[in-house]
Amino acid sequence: MSIKDKVGSARSLWMDADGPDADIVVSSRVRVARNLTAIPFPHLLDLEKSREVTAKIRKAIENTEASELIGNLELTELGELTPLERQLLVDKHLISPDLLNDFQAKAVAIRQDEAVSVMVNEEDHLRIQCLLSGLQLKEAWEIVNKVDDGLEKTLDYAFSEKLGYLTSCPTNVGTGMRASVMLHLTGLKITNQIGGVFHAIGKLGLTVRGLYGEGTEAASDLFQISNQITLGQSEEELVNNLTSITRQILTQERASRKSLYIDRREFIEDRVYRAYGILKNARILTLEEAMRLFSDLRLGIGLKIILGIHDKLLNVLMVEASPAFLMKMAGRELSSHQMDVYRADLIRNEFEKAEK
Repeated sequence: MSIKDKVGSARSLWMDADGPDADIVVSSRVRVARNLTAIPFPHLLDLEKSREVTAKIRKAIENTEASELIGNLELTELGELTPLERQLLVDKHLISPDLLNDFQAKAVAIRQDEAVSVMVNEEDHLRIQCLLSGLQLKEAWEIVNKVDDGLEKTLDYAFSEKLGYLTSCPTNVGTGMRASVMLHLTGLKITNQIGGVFHAIGKLGLTVRGLYGEGTEAASDLFQISNQITLGQSEEELVNNLTSITRQILTQERASRKSLYIDRREFIEDRVYRAYGILKNARILTLEEAMRLFSDLRLGIGLKIILGIHDKLLNVLMVEASPAFLMKMAGRELSSHQMDVYRADLIRNEFEKAEK
């Protein structure tokens, strides 16, 4: 599948909702930052030098001796894509929003199944990430580690025996690794416990971000929790720590959902069925309203109030409801009102197909 096919589809492997605890842990992501030795960091490079970096990374990806480690990656310069196609890669979480800035100097390599992507010339020369369904941080790290080893057969990384991997931002120096989980925490939010949970994990070296990472807002009650520390701990320790804390949050979220359903059953059922009914029948839906309704319906699926609808559908709809995907499918610019109508039509049709 070419990258043009990938941006023509809203679906990615992480959306399948078939990983452990996928009812709450929507996805697990591990990313490592790497830079090439003797070459300035990306923000100091002109377009010509940036393309030299891209060429080196392309050569490493195409190294047949490392193909078993790297897998089937296809590298594309972002300048070859339309603005909508670039935005769709962000919406599918295959690249970061920051990669869109000065895109002519940047590129991305994506594996056939979209579980692995390598961003080129973002904040660092390489950012290798793996994105999987559910709580699979260890598995994601093992995949990233293999790809990293494969690329290093050709590339010479900037590395210090004292500090570890050298990165553009000092907070990434050391392992260069960021591990994160995307959690649906609507139970803790409804019961007003979420602030206390976030305060507690902040003391444990973790940070909370929005749906698309640093500097973005939470949407659909989805929050990204990731490590802040990359120096002084091994990759395995960072992964194990985040996994352990995530399991504790899972326990609290499940307890809050159970308590809500016992103590406020009518309130929860009404909230869930209203969301289900509006999504199935609305003729106009803003993105903000759709995301809120997805969260309520996701809660209903988790509590088994709603049967026959799977979390996978909601994961896909989060992308399909985005402005970029709607305009891509329409093949034209859409006004705000047209987009809200098109979104409602698309969601109704997806529910009709799912219920057959």
